[in-house]
Amino acid sequence: MSSVSSSAVLGPVTQVVTAGVATFADDLAGQGVAVTRVDWRPPLGAGEPDLADVAVDARRIEANAAAVRRMIAAGAELVDVRPAREVLGLETGQFLHAGPPIGWDRASGPMRGALIGAALFEGIAETPEAAQAWLSGDAAGSSGGPDLAPCHSRGGVGPMAGVVSPGMWLFEVRDPGSGRTSWCSLNEGLGKVLRYGAYGPEVITRLRWMAGVLGPMMQRAVRRSGAVDVKAIIAQMLHMGDEGHNRNRAGTLMLLRELLPALIEGGEEPAALADVVRFVSGNDHFFLNLVMPACKLAAGAAAGIEGSTVVTVMARNGTDFGIQTAGTGDRWFTAPADTPEGLFLAGYGPQDANPDIGDSAITETAGVGGFAMAAAPAIARLVGGTAAAAVETTGRMYEIALGENPAFTVPALDFRGTPTGIDVTRVVRTGILPQINTGMAGRVAGTGQVGAGLVTPPAQCFTQALAALADNARKAAESS
Repeated sequence: MSSVSSSAVLGPVTQVVTAGVATFADDLAGQGVAVTRVDWRPPLGAGEPDLADVAVDARRIEANAAAVRRMIAAGAELVDVRPAREVLGLETGQFLHAGPPIGWDRASGPMRGALIGAALFEGIAETPEAAQAWLSGDAAGSSGGPDLAPCHSRGGVGPMAGVVSPGMWLFEVRDPGSGRTSWCSLNEGLGKVLRYGAYGPEVITRLRWMAGVLGPMMQRAVRRSGAVDVKAIIAQMLHMGDEGHNRNRAGTLMLLRELLPALIEGGEEPAALADVVRFVSGNDHFFLNLVMPACKLAAGAAAGIEGSTVVTVMARNGTDFGIQTAGTGDRWFTAPADTPEGLFLAGYGPQDANPDIGDSAITETAGVGGFAMAAAPAIARLVGGTAAAAVETTGRMYEIALGENPAFTVPALDFRGTPTGIDVTRVVRTGILPQINTGMAGRVAGTGQVGAGLVTPPAQCFTQALAALADNARKAAESS
């Protein structure tokens, strides 16, 4: 649109209200007209009838209030570190993965790479080729390949590909108020690691060191020190420049501070102790794998509340993005995952990136990560953006959240609580999608990490969930 005189078009104008027409608003403001901007978007898809049915659901207001109360009240303490075979009863050939259910036939490159690495780590196969044959069910004498299930189906979470096998060690996190527990694997670091789909010799060697040295030593330290308050560390790290998803530097060092006396006093072999301390302190993402199960406990506290439109799970498997809601139980609403946009490691570009992957969006589901970007201006350098945009992003997320968490506050917003309790109806009505910070895995199995960036869920996940919630609302009204 070319610049025009406001007086020529509108007559003598002193005040204009605009809705969703930024270019026109900018033109008027440049001519000295006072403009009130309304950030309006049409509802997503064909959601208007479903929005109307959910809006009149007599259960909704109290159900959502209860969901947010439970999410905010949930605590999180690190209580133990144990192998998955002990925590979950996993047996040889049973693997868990990130995101909604998927099989080998539809698995992305990084998911396949992580499954290959897990088969090598467990000794199921001796070569990547043999592992792939077993995983695909093509191996001679094969009984059909692995038993795959989502981490969320067993109450836990896995970063990126999220593959968990029996011999991998897990953090166990407990809500002291309810006694509910969740779990996550130990963080391997960045680069060529299993969760990004790499499975080279160095990856398997590291996993075996983590199972043989890191896990057992962390277990002894936690049992010696007693429960570590993970929720309290998350609250502090938001005041120290972390947002809990792609930046966890302060959280990692605070965890190490909590456990270091127990590590030193435990009589550990000095060289092994030095290796563990060096590994944890040098891995800024180590604490992410405690933020995730803490957020799973918070979001999971809202699960199963009939009539609630609060999102309890957002997860990706590298092929599909899926969500669950408090009012629809364990049902997944899925659509093709989008590819993040951001910054790439040297030698990689957009053509190398796989679509979005990982359970780590549970951080945004519980109100940190992308919802707390205003607390971590330095995150802009990692995911591609500006400090001002990080503040604006958090502000926008309040529009789709039902509450604010007083335990997680943002200094840059005068210590306002982070937006908590994503409401399906607000997402569909406003057209604002949840903002997620994430790493990017290479599209080809075995590549590893290629960058980090920003992504949002597919809109279809929310319109599908809204349709199911509307159907539930209609049935509840008919039966009342």
